[in-house]
Amino acid sequence: MITSFVKSHFQKFLGILFLILASSCSDEEVAPVKEDNVLVSSELVSTRTIAGLQILLALGQVGLEPDIIQYDVDIYKVTYLTEYKNEMILASGLVILPKTTDEVSMLSFQHGTITDNEDAPTMISAGDPLSFLYAALASPGFIGVVPDYIGFGSSSNLMHPYYVEDLTASSVVDNIKAAGELANEKGLNFDGDLFLAGYSEGGYATMATHKYLEQNEVVNFNLVASFPAAGGYDVKSMQEYFFALETYENPFYIAYVAQAYKTVFDFSQPLTDFFQEPFATRIPNLFNGTLTSGEINGQLTSSITDLIAPDLRTNIDTNPDYAYLRNAFIENSLIDWAPTTTMYLYHGDEDLTVPFENTEITYNQLIQNGASTETLKFLVIEGADHSTGVLPYVADIIPKMLSLN
Repeated sequence: MITSFVKSHFQKFLGILFLILASSCSDEEVAPVKEDNVLVSSELVSTRTIAGLQILLALGQVGLEPDIIQYDVDIYKVTYLTEYKNEMILASGLVILPKTTDEVSMLSFQHGTITDNEDAPTMISAGDPLSFLYAALASPGFIGVVPDYIGFGSSSNLMHPYYVEDLTASSVVDNIKAAGELANEKGLNFDGDLFLAGYSEGGYATMATHKYLEQNEVVNFNLVASFPAAGGYDVKSMQEYFFALETYENPFYIAYVAQAYKTVFDFSQPLTDFFQEPFATRIPNLFNGTLTSGEINGQLTSSITDLIAPDLRTNIDTNPDYAYLRNAFIENSLIDWAPTTTMYLYHGDEDLTVPFENTEITYNQLIQNGASTETLKFLVIEGADHSTGVLPYVADIIPKMLSLN
């Protein structure tokens, strides 16, 4: 949904922008694989200039001043090693390198929910407005990282682990490591400072990665701050929110989580535990990477009464037969820790897709767990729903990062 919104917002500028920014080249490079390396390959796919990116910001109404653009950037597609269900796999993402000898930090930006592999960052065309936006996020002086996530790009043969904490965080961290290796190969002066940001699923991925970095030693990276926005951080509360509704216009979210959890956690229980027919039978074939979220919604129903199995909806918290599902929701909720590094939480107060209350619940629980109000800050995007909140969010985070850098 967010991906479509940003695309449409910039669509009218593409004719001009493509002429300005279409200078691209391709250069296949393969990095040696060592025991302590994760980077496998890198391919230069395009170059963006300061002038072109400044015009993008001036015309695109993103809310960032054009003079925030400081450097030309090279956009690379990288593949790297990460772990999925106890096996090493090849994952992919974008790494965007500013062309400078100045000292630079790193920004990893986690994208929102997608279902179609063609929407993965490494799959979008050089003329796609999101490609320009990703470049604009790096040009102020950051090594930009935009993971595809497991299940897209080079790992599109796998089921995306949607809202699965450990796999989400570890795959993002490995993309960050690969970016550091590529930056070193290219002679960039990386200062070791790292920022994390992301919206919707990207907000969940950002918080999961922040938590991972605080609880695991990752050498050569110093997390300065994270900026998660509009994520469903408390997965159990998201389930309760959905089950309490009569209708929900994006039922693919519910099916996505169920199919991902069944696949990743090897649930033996059938989807009829969760969904009514004909939807239980349809769902396994809907998340094969070829359908958009709208197309998947068209195969489901907005009626929660017709979609969710009645006994599950009524008895999920009391029936021991559903303990496996209840525990999975709880274990993948990001409310069992207290951040000690700066985190800015953003959410639009009119968001019904991922309810504003989920961020309130998460914020209050993290404070109760011991997080300081000086460390953890909650910024409300007033009057914004899930779509309209994204541009004010992007406009706010870059100046904050630069002030902290």
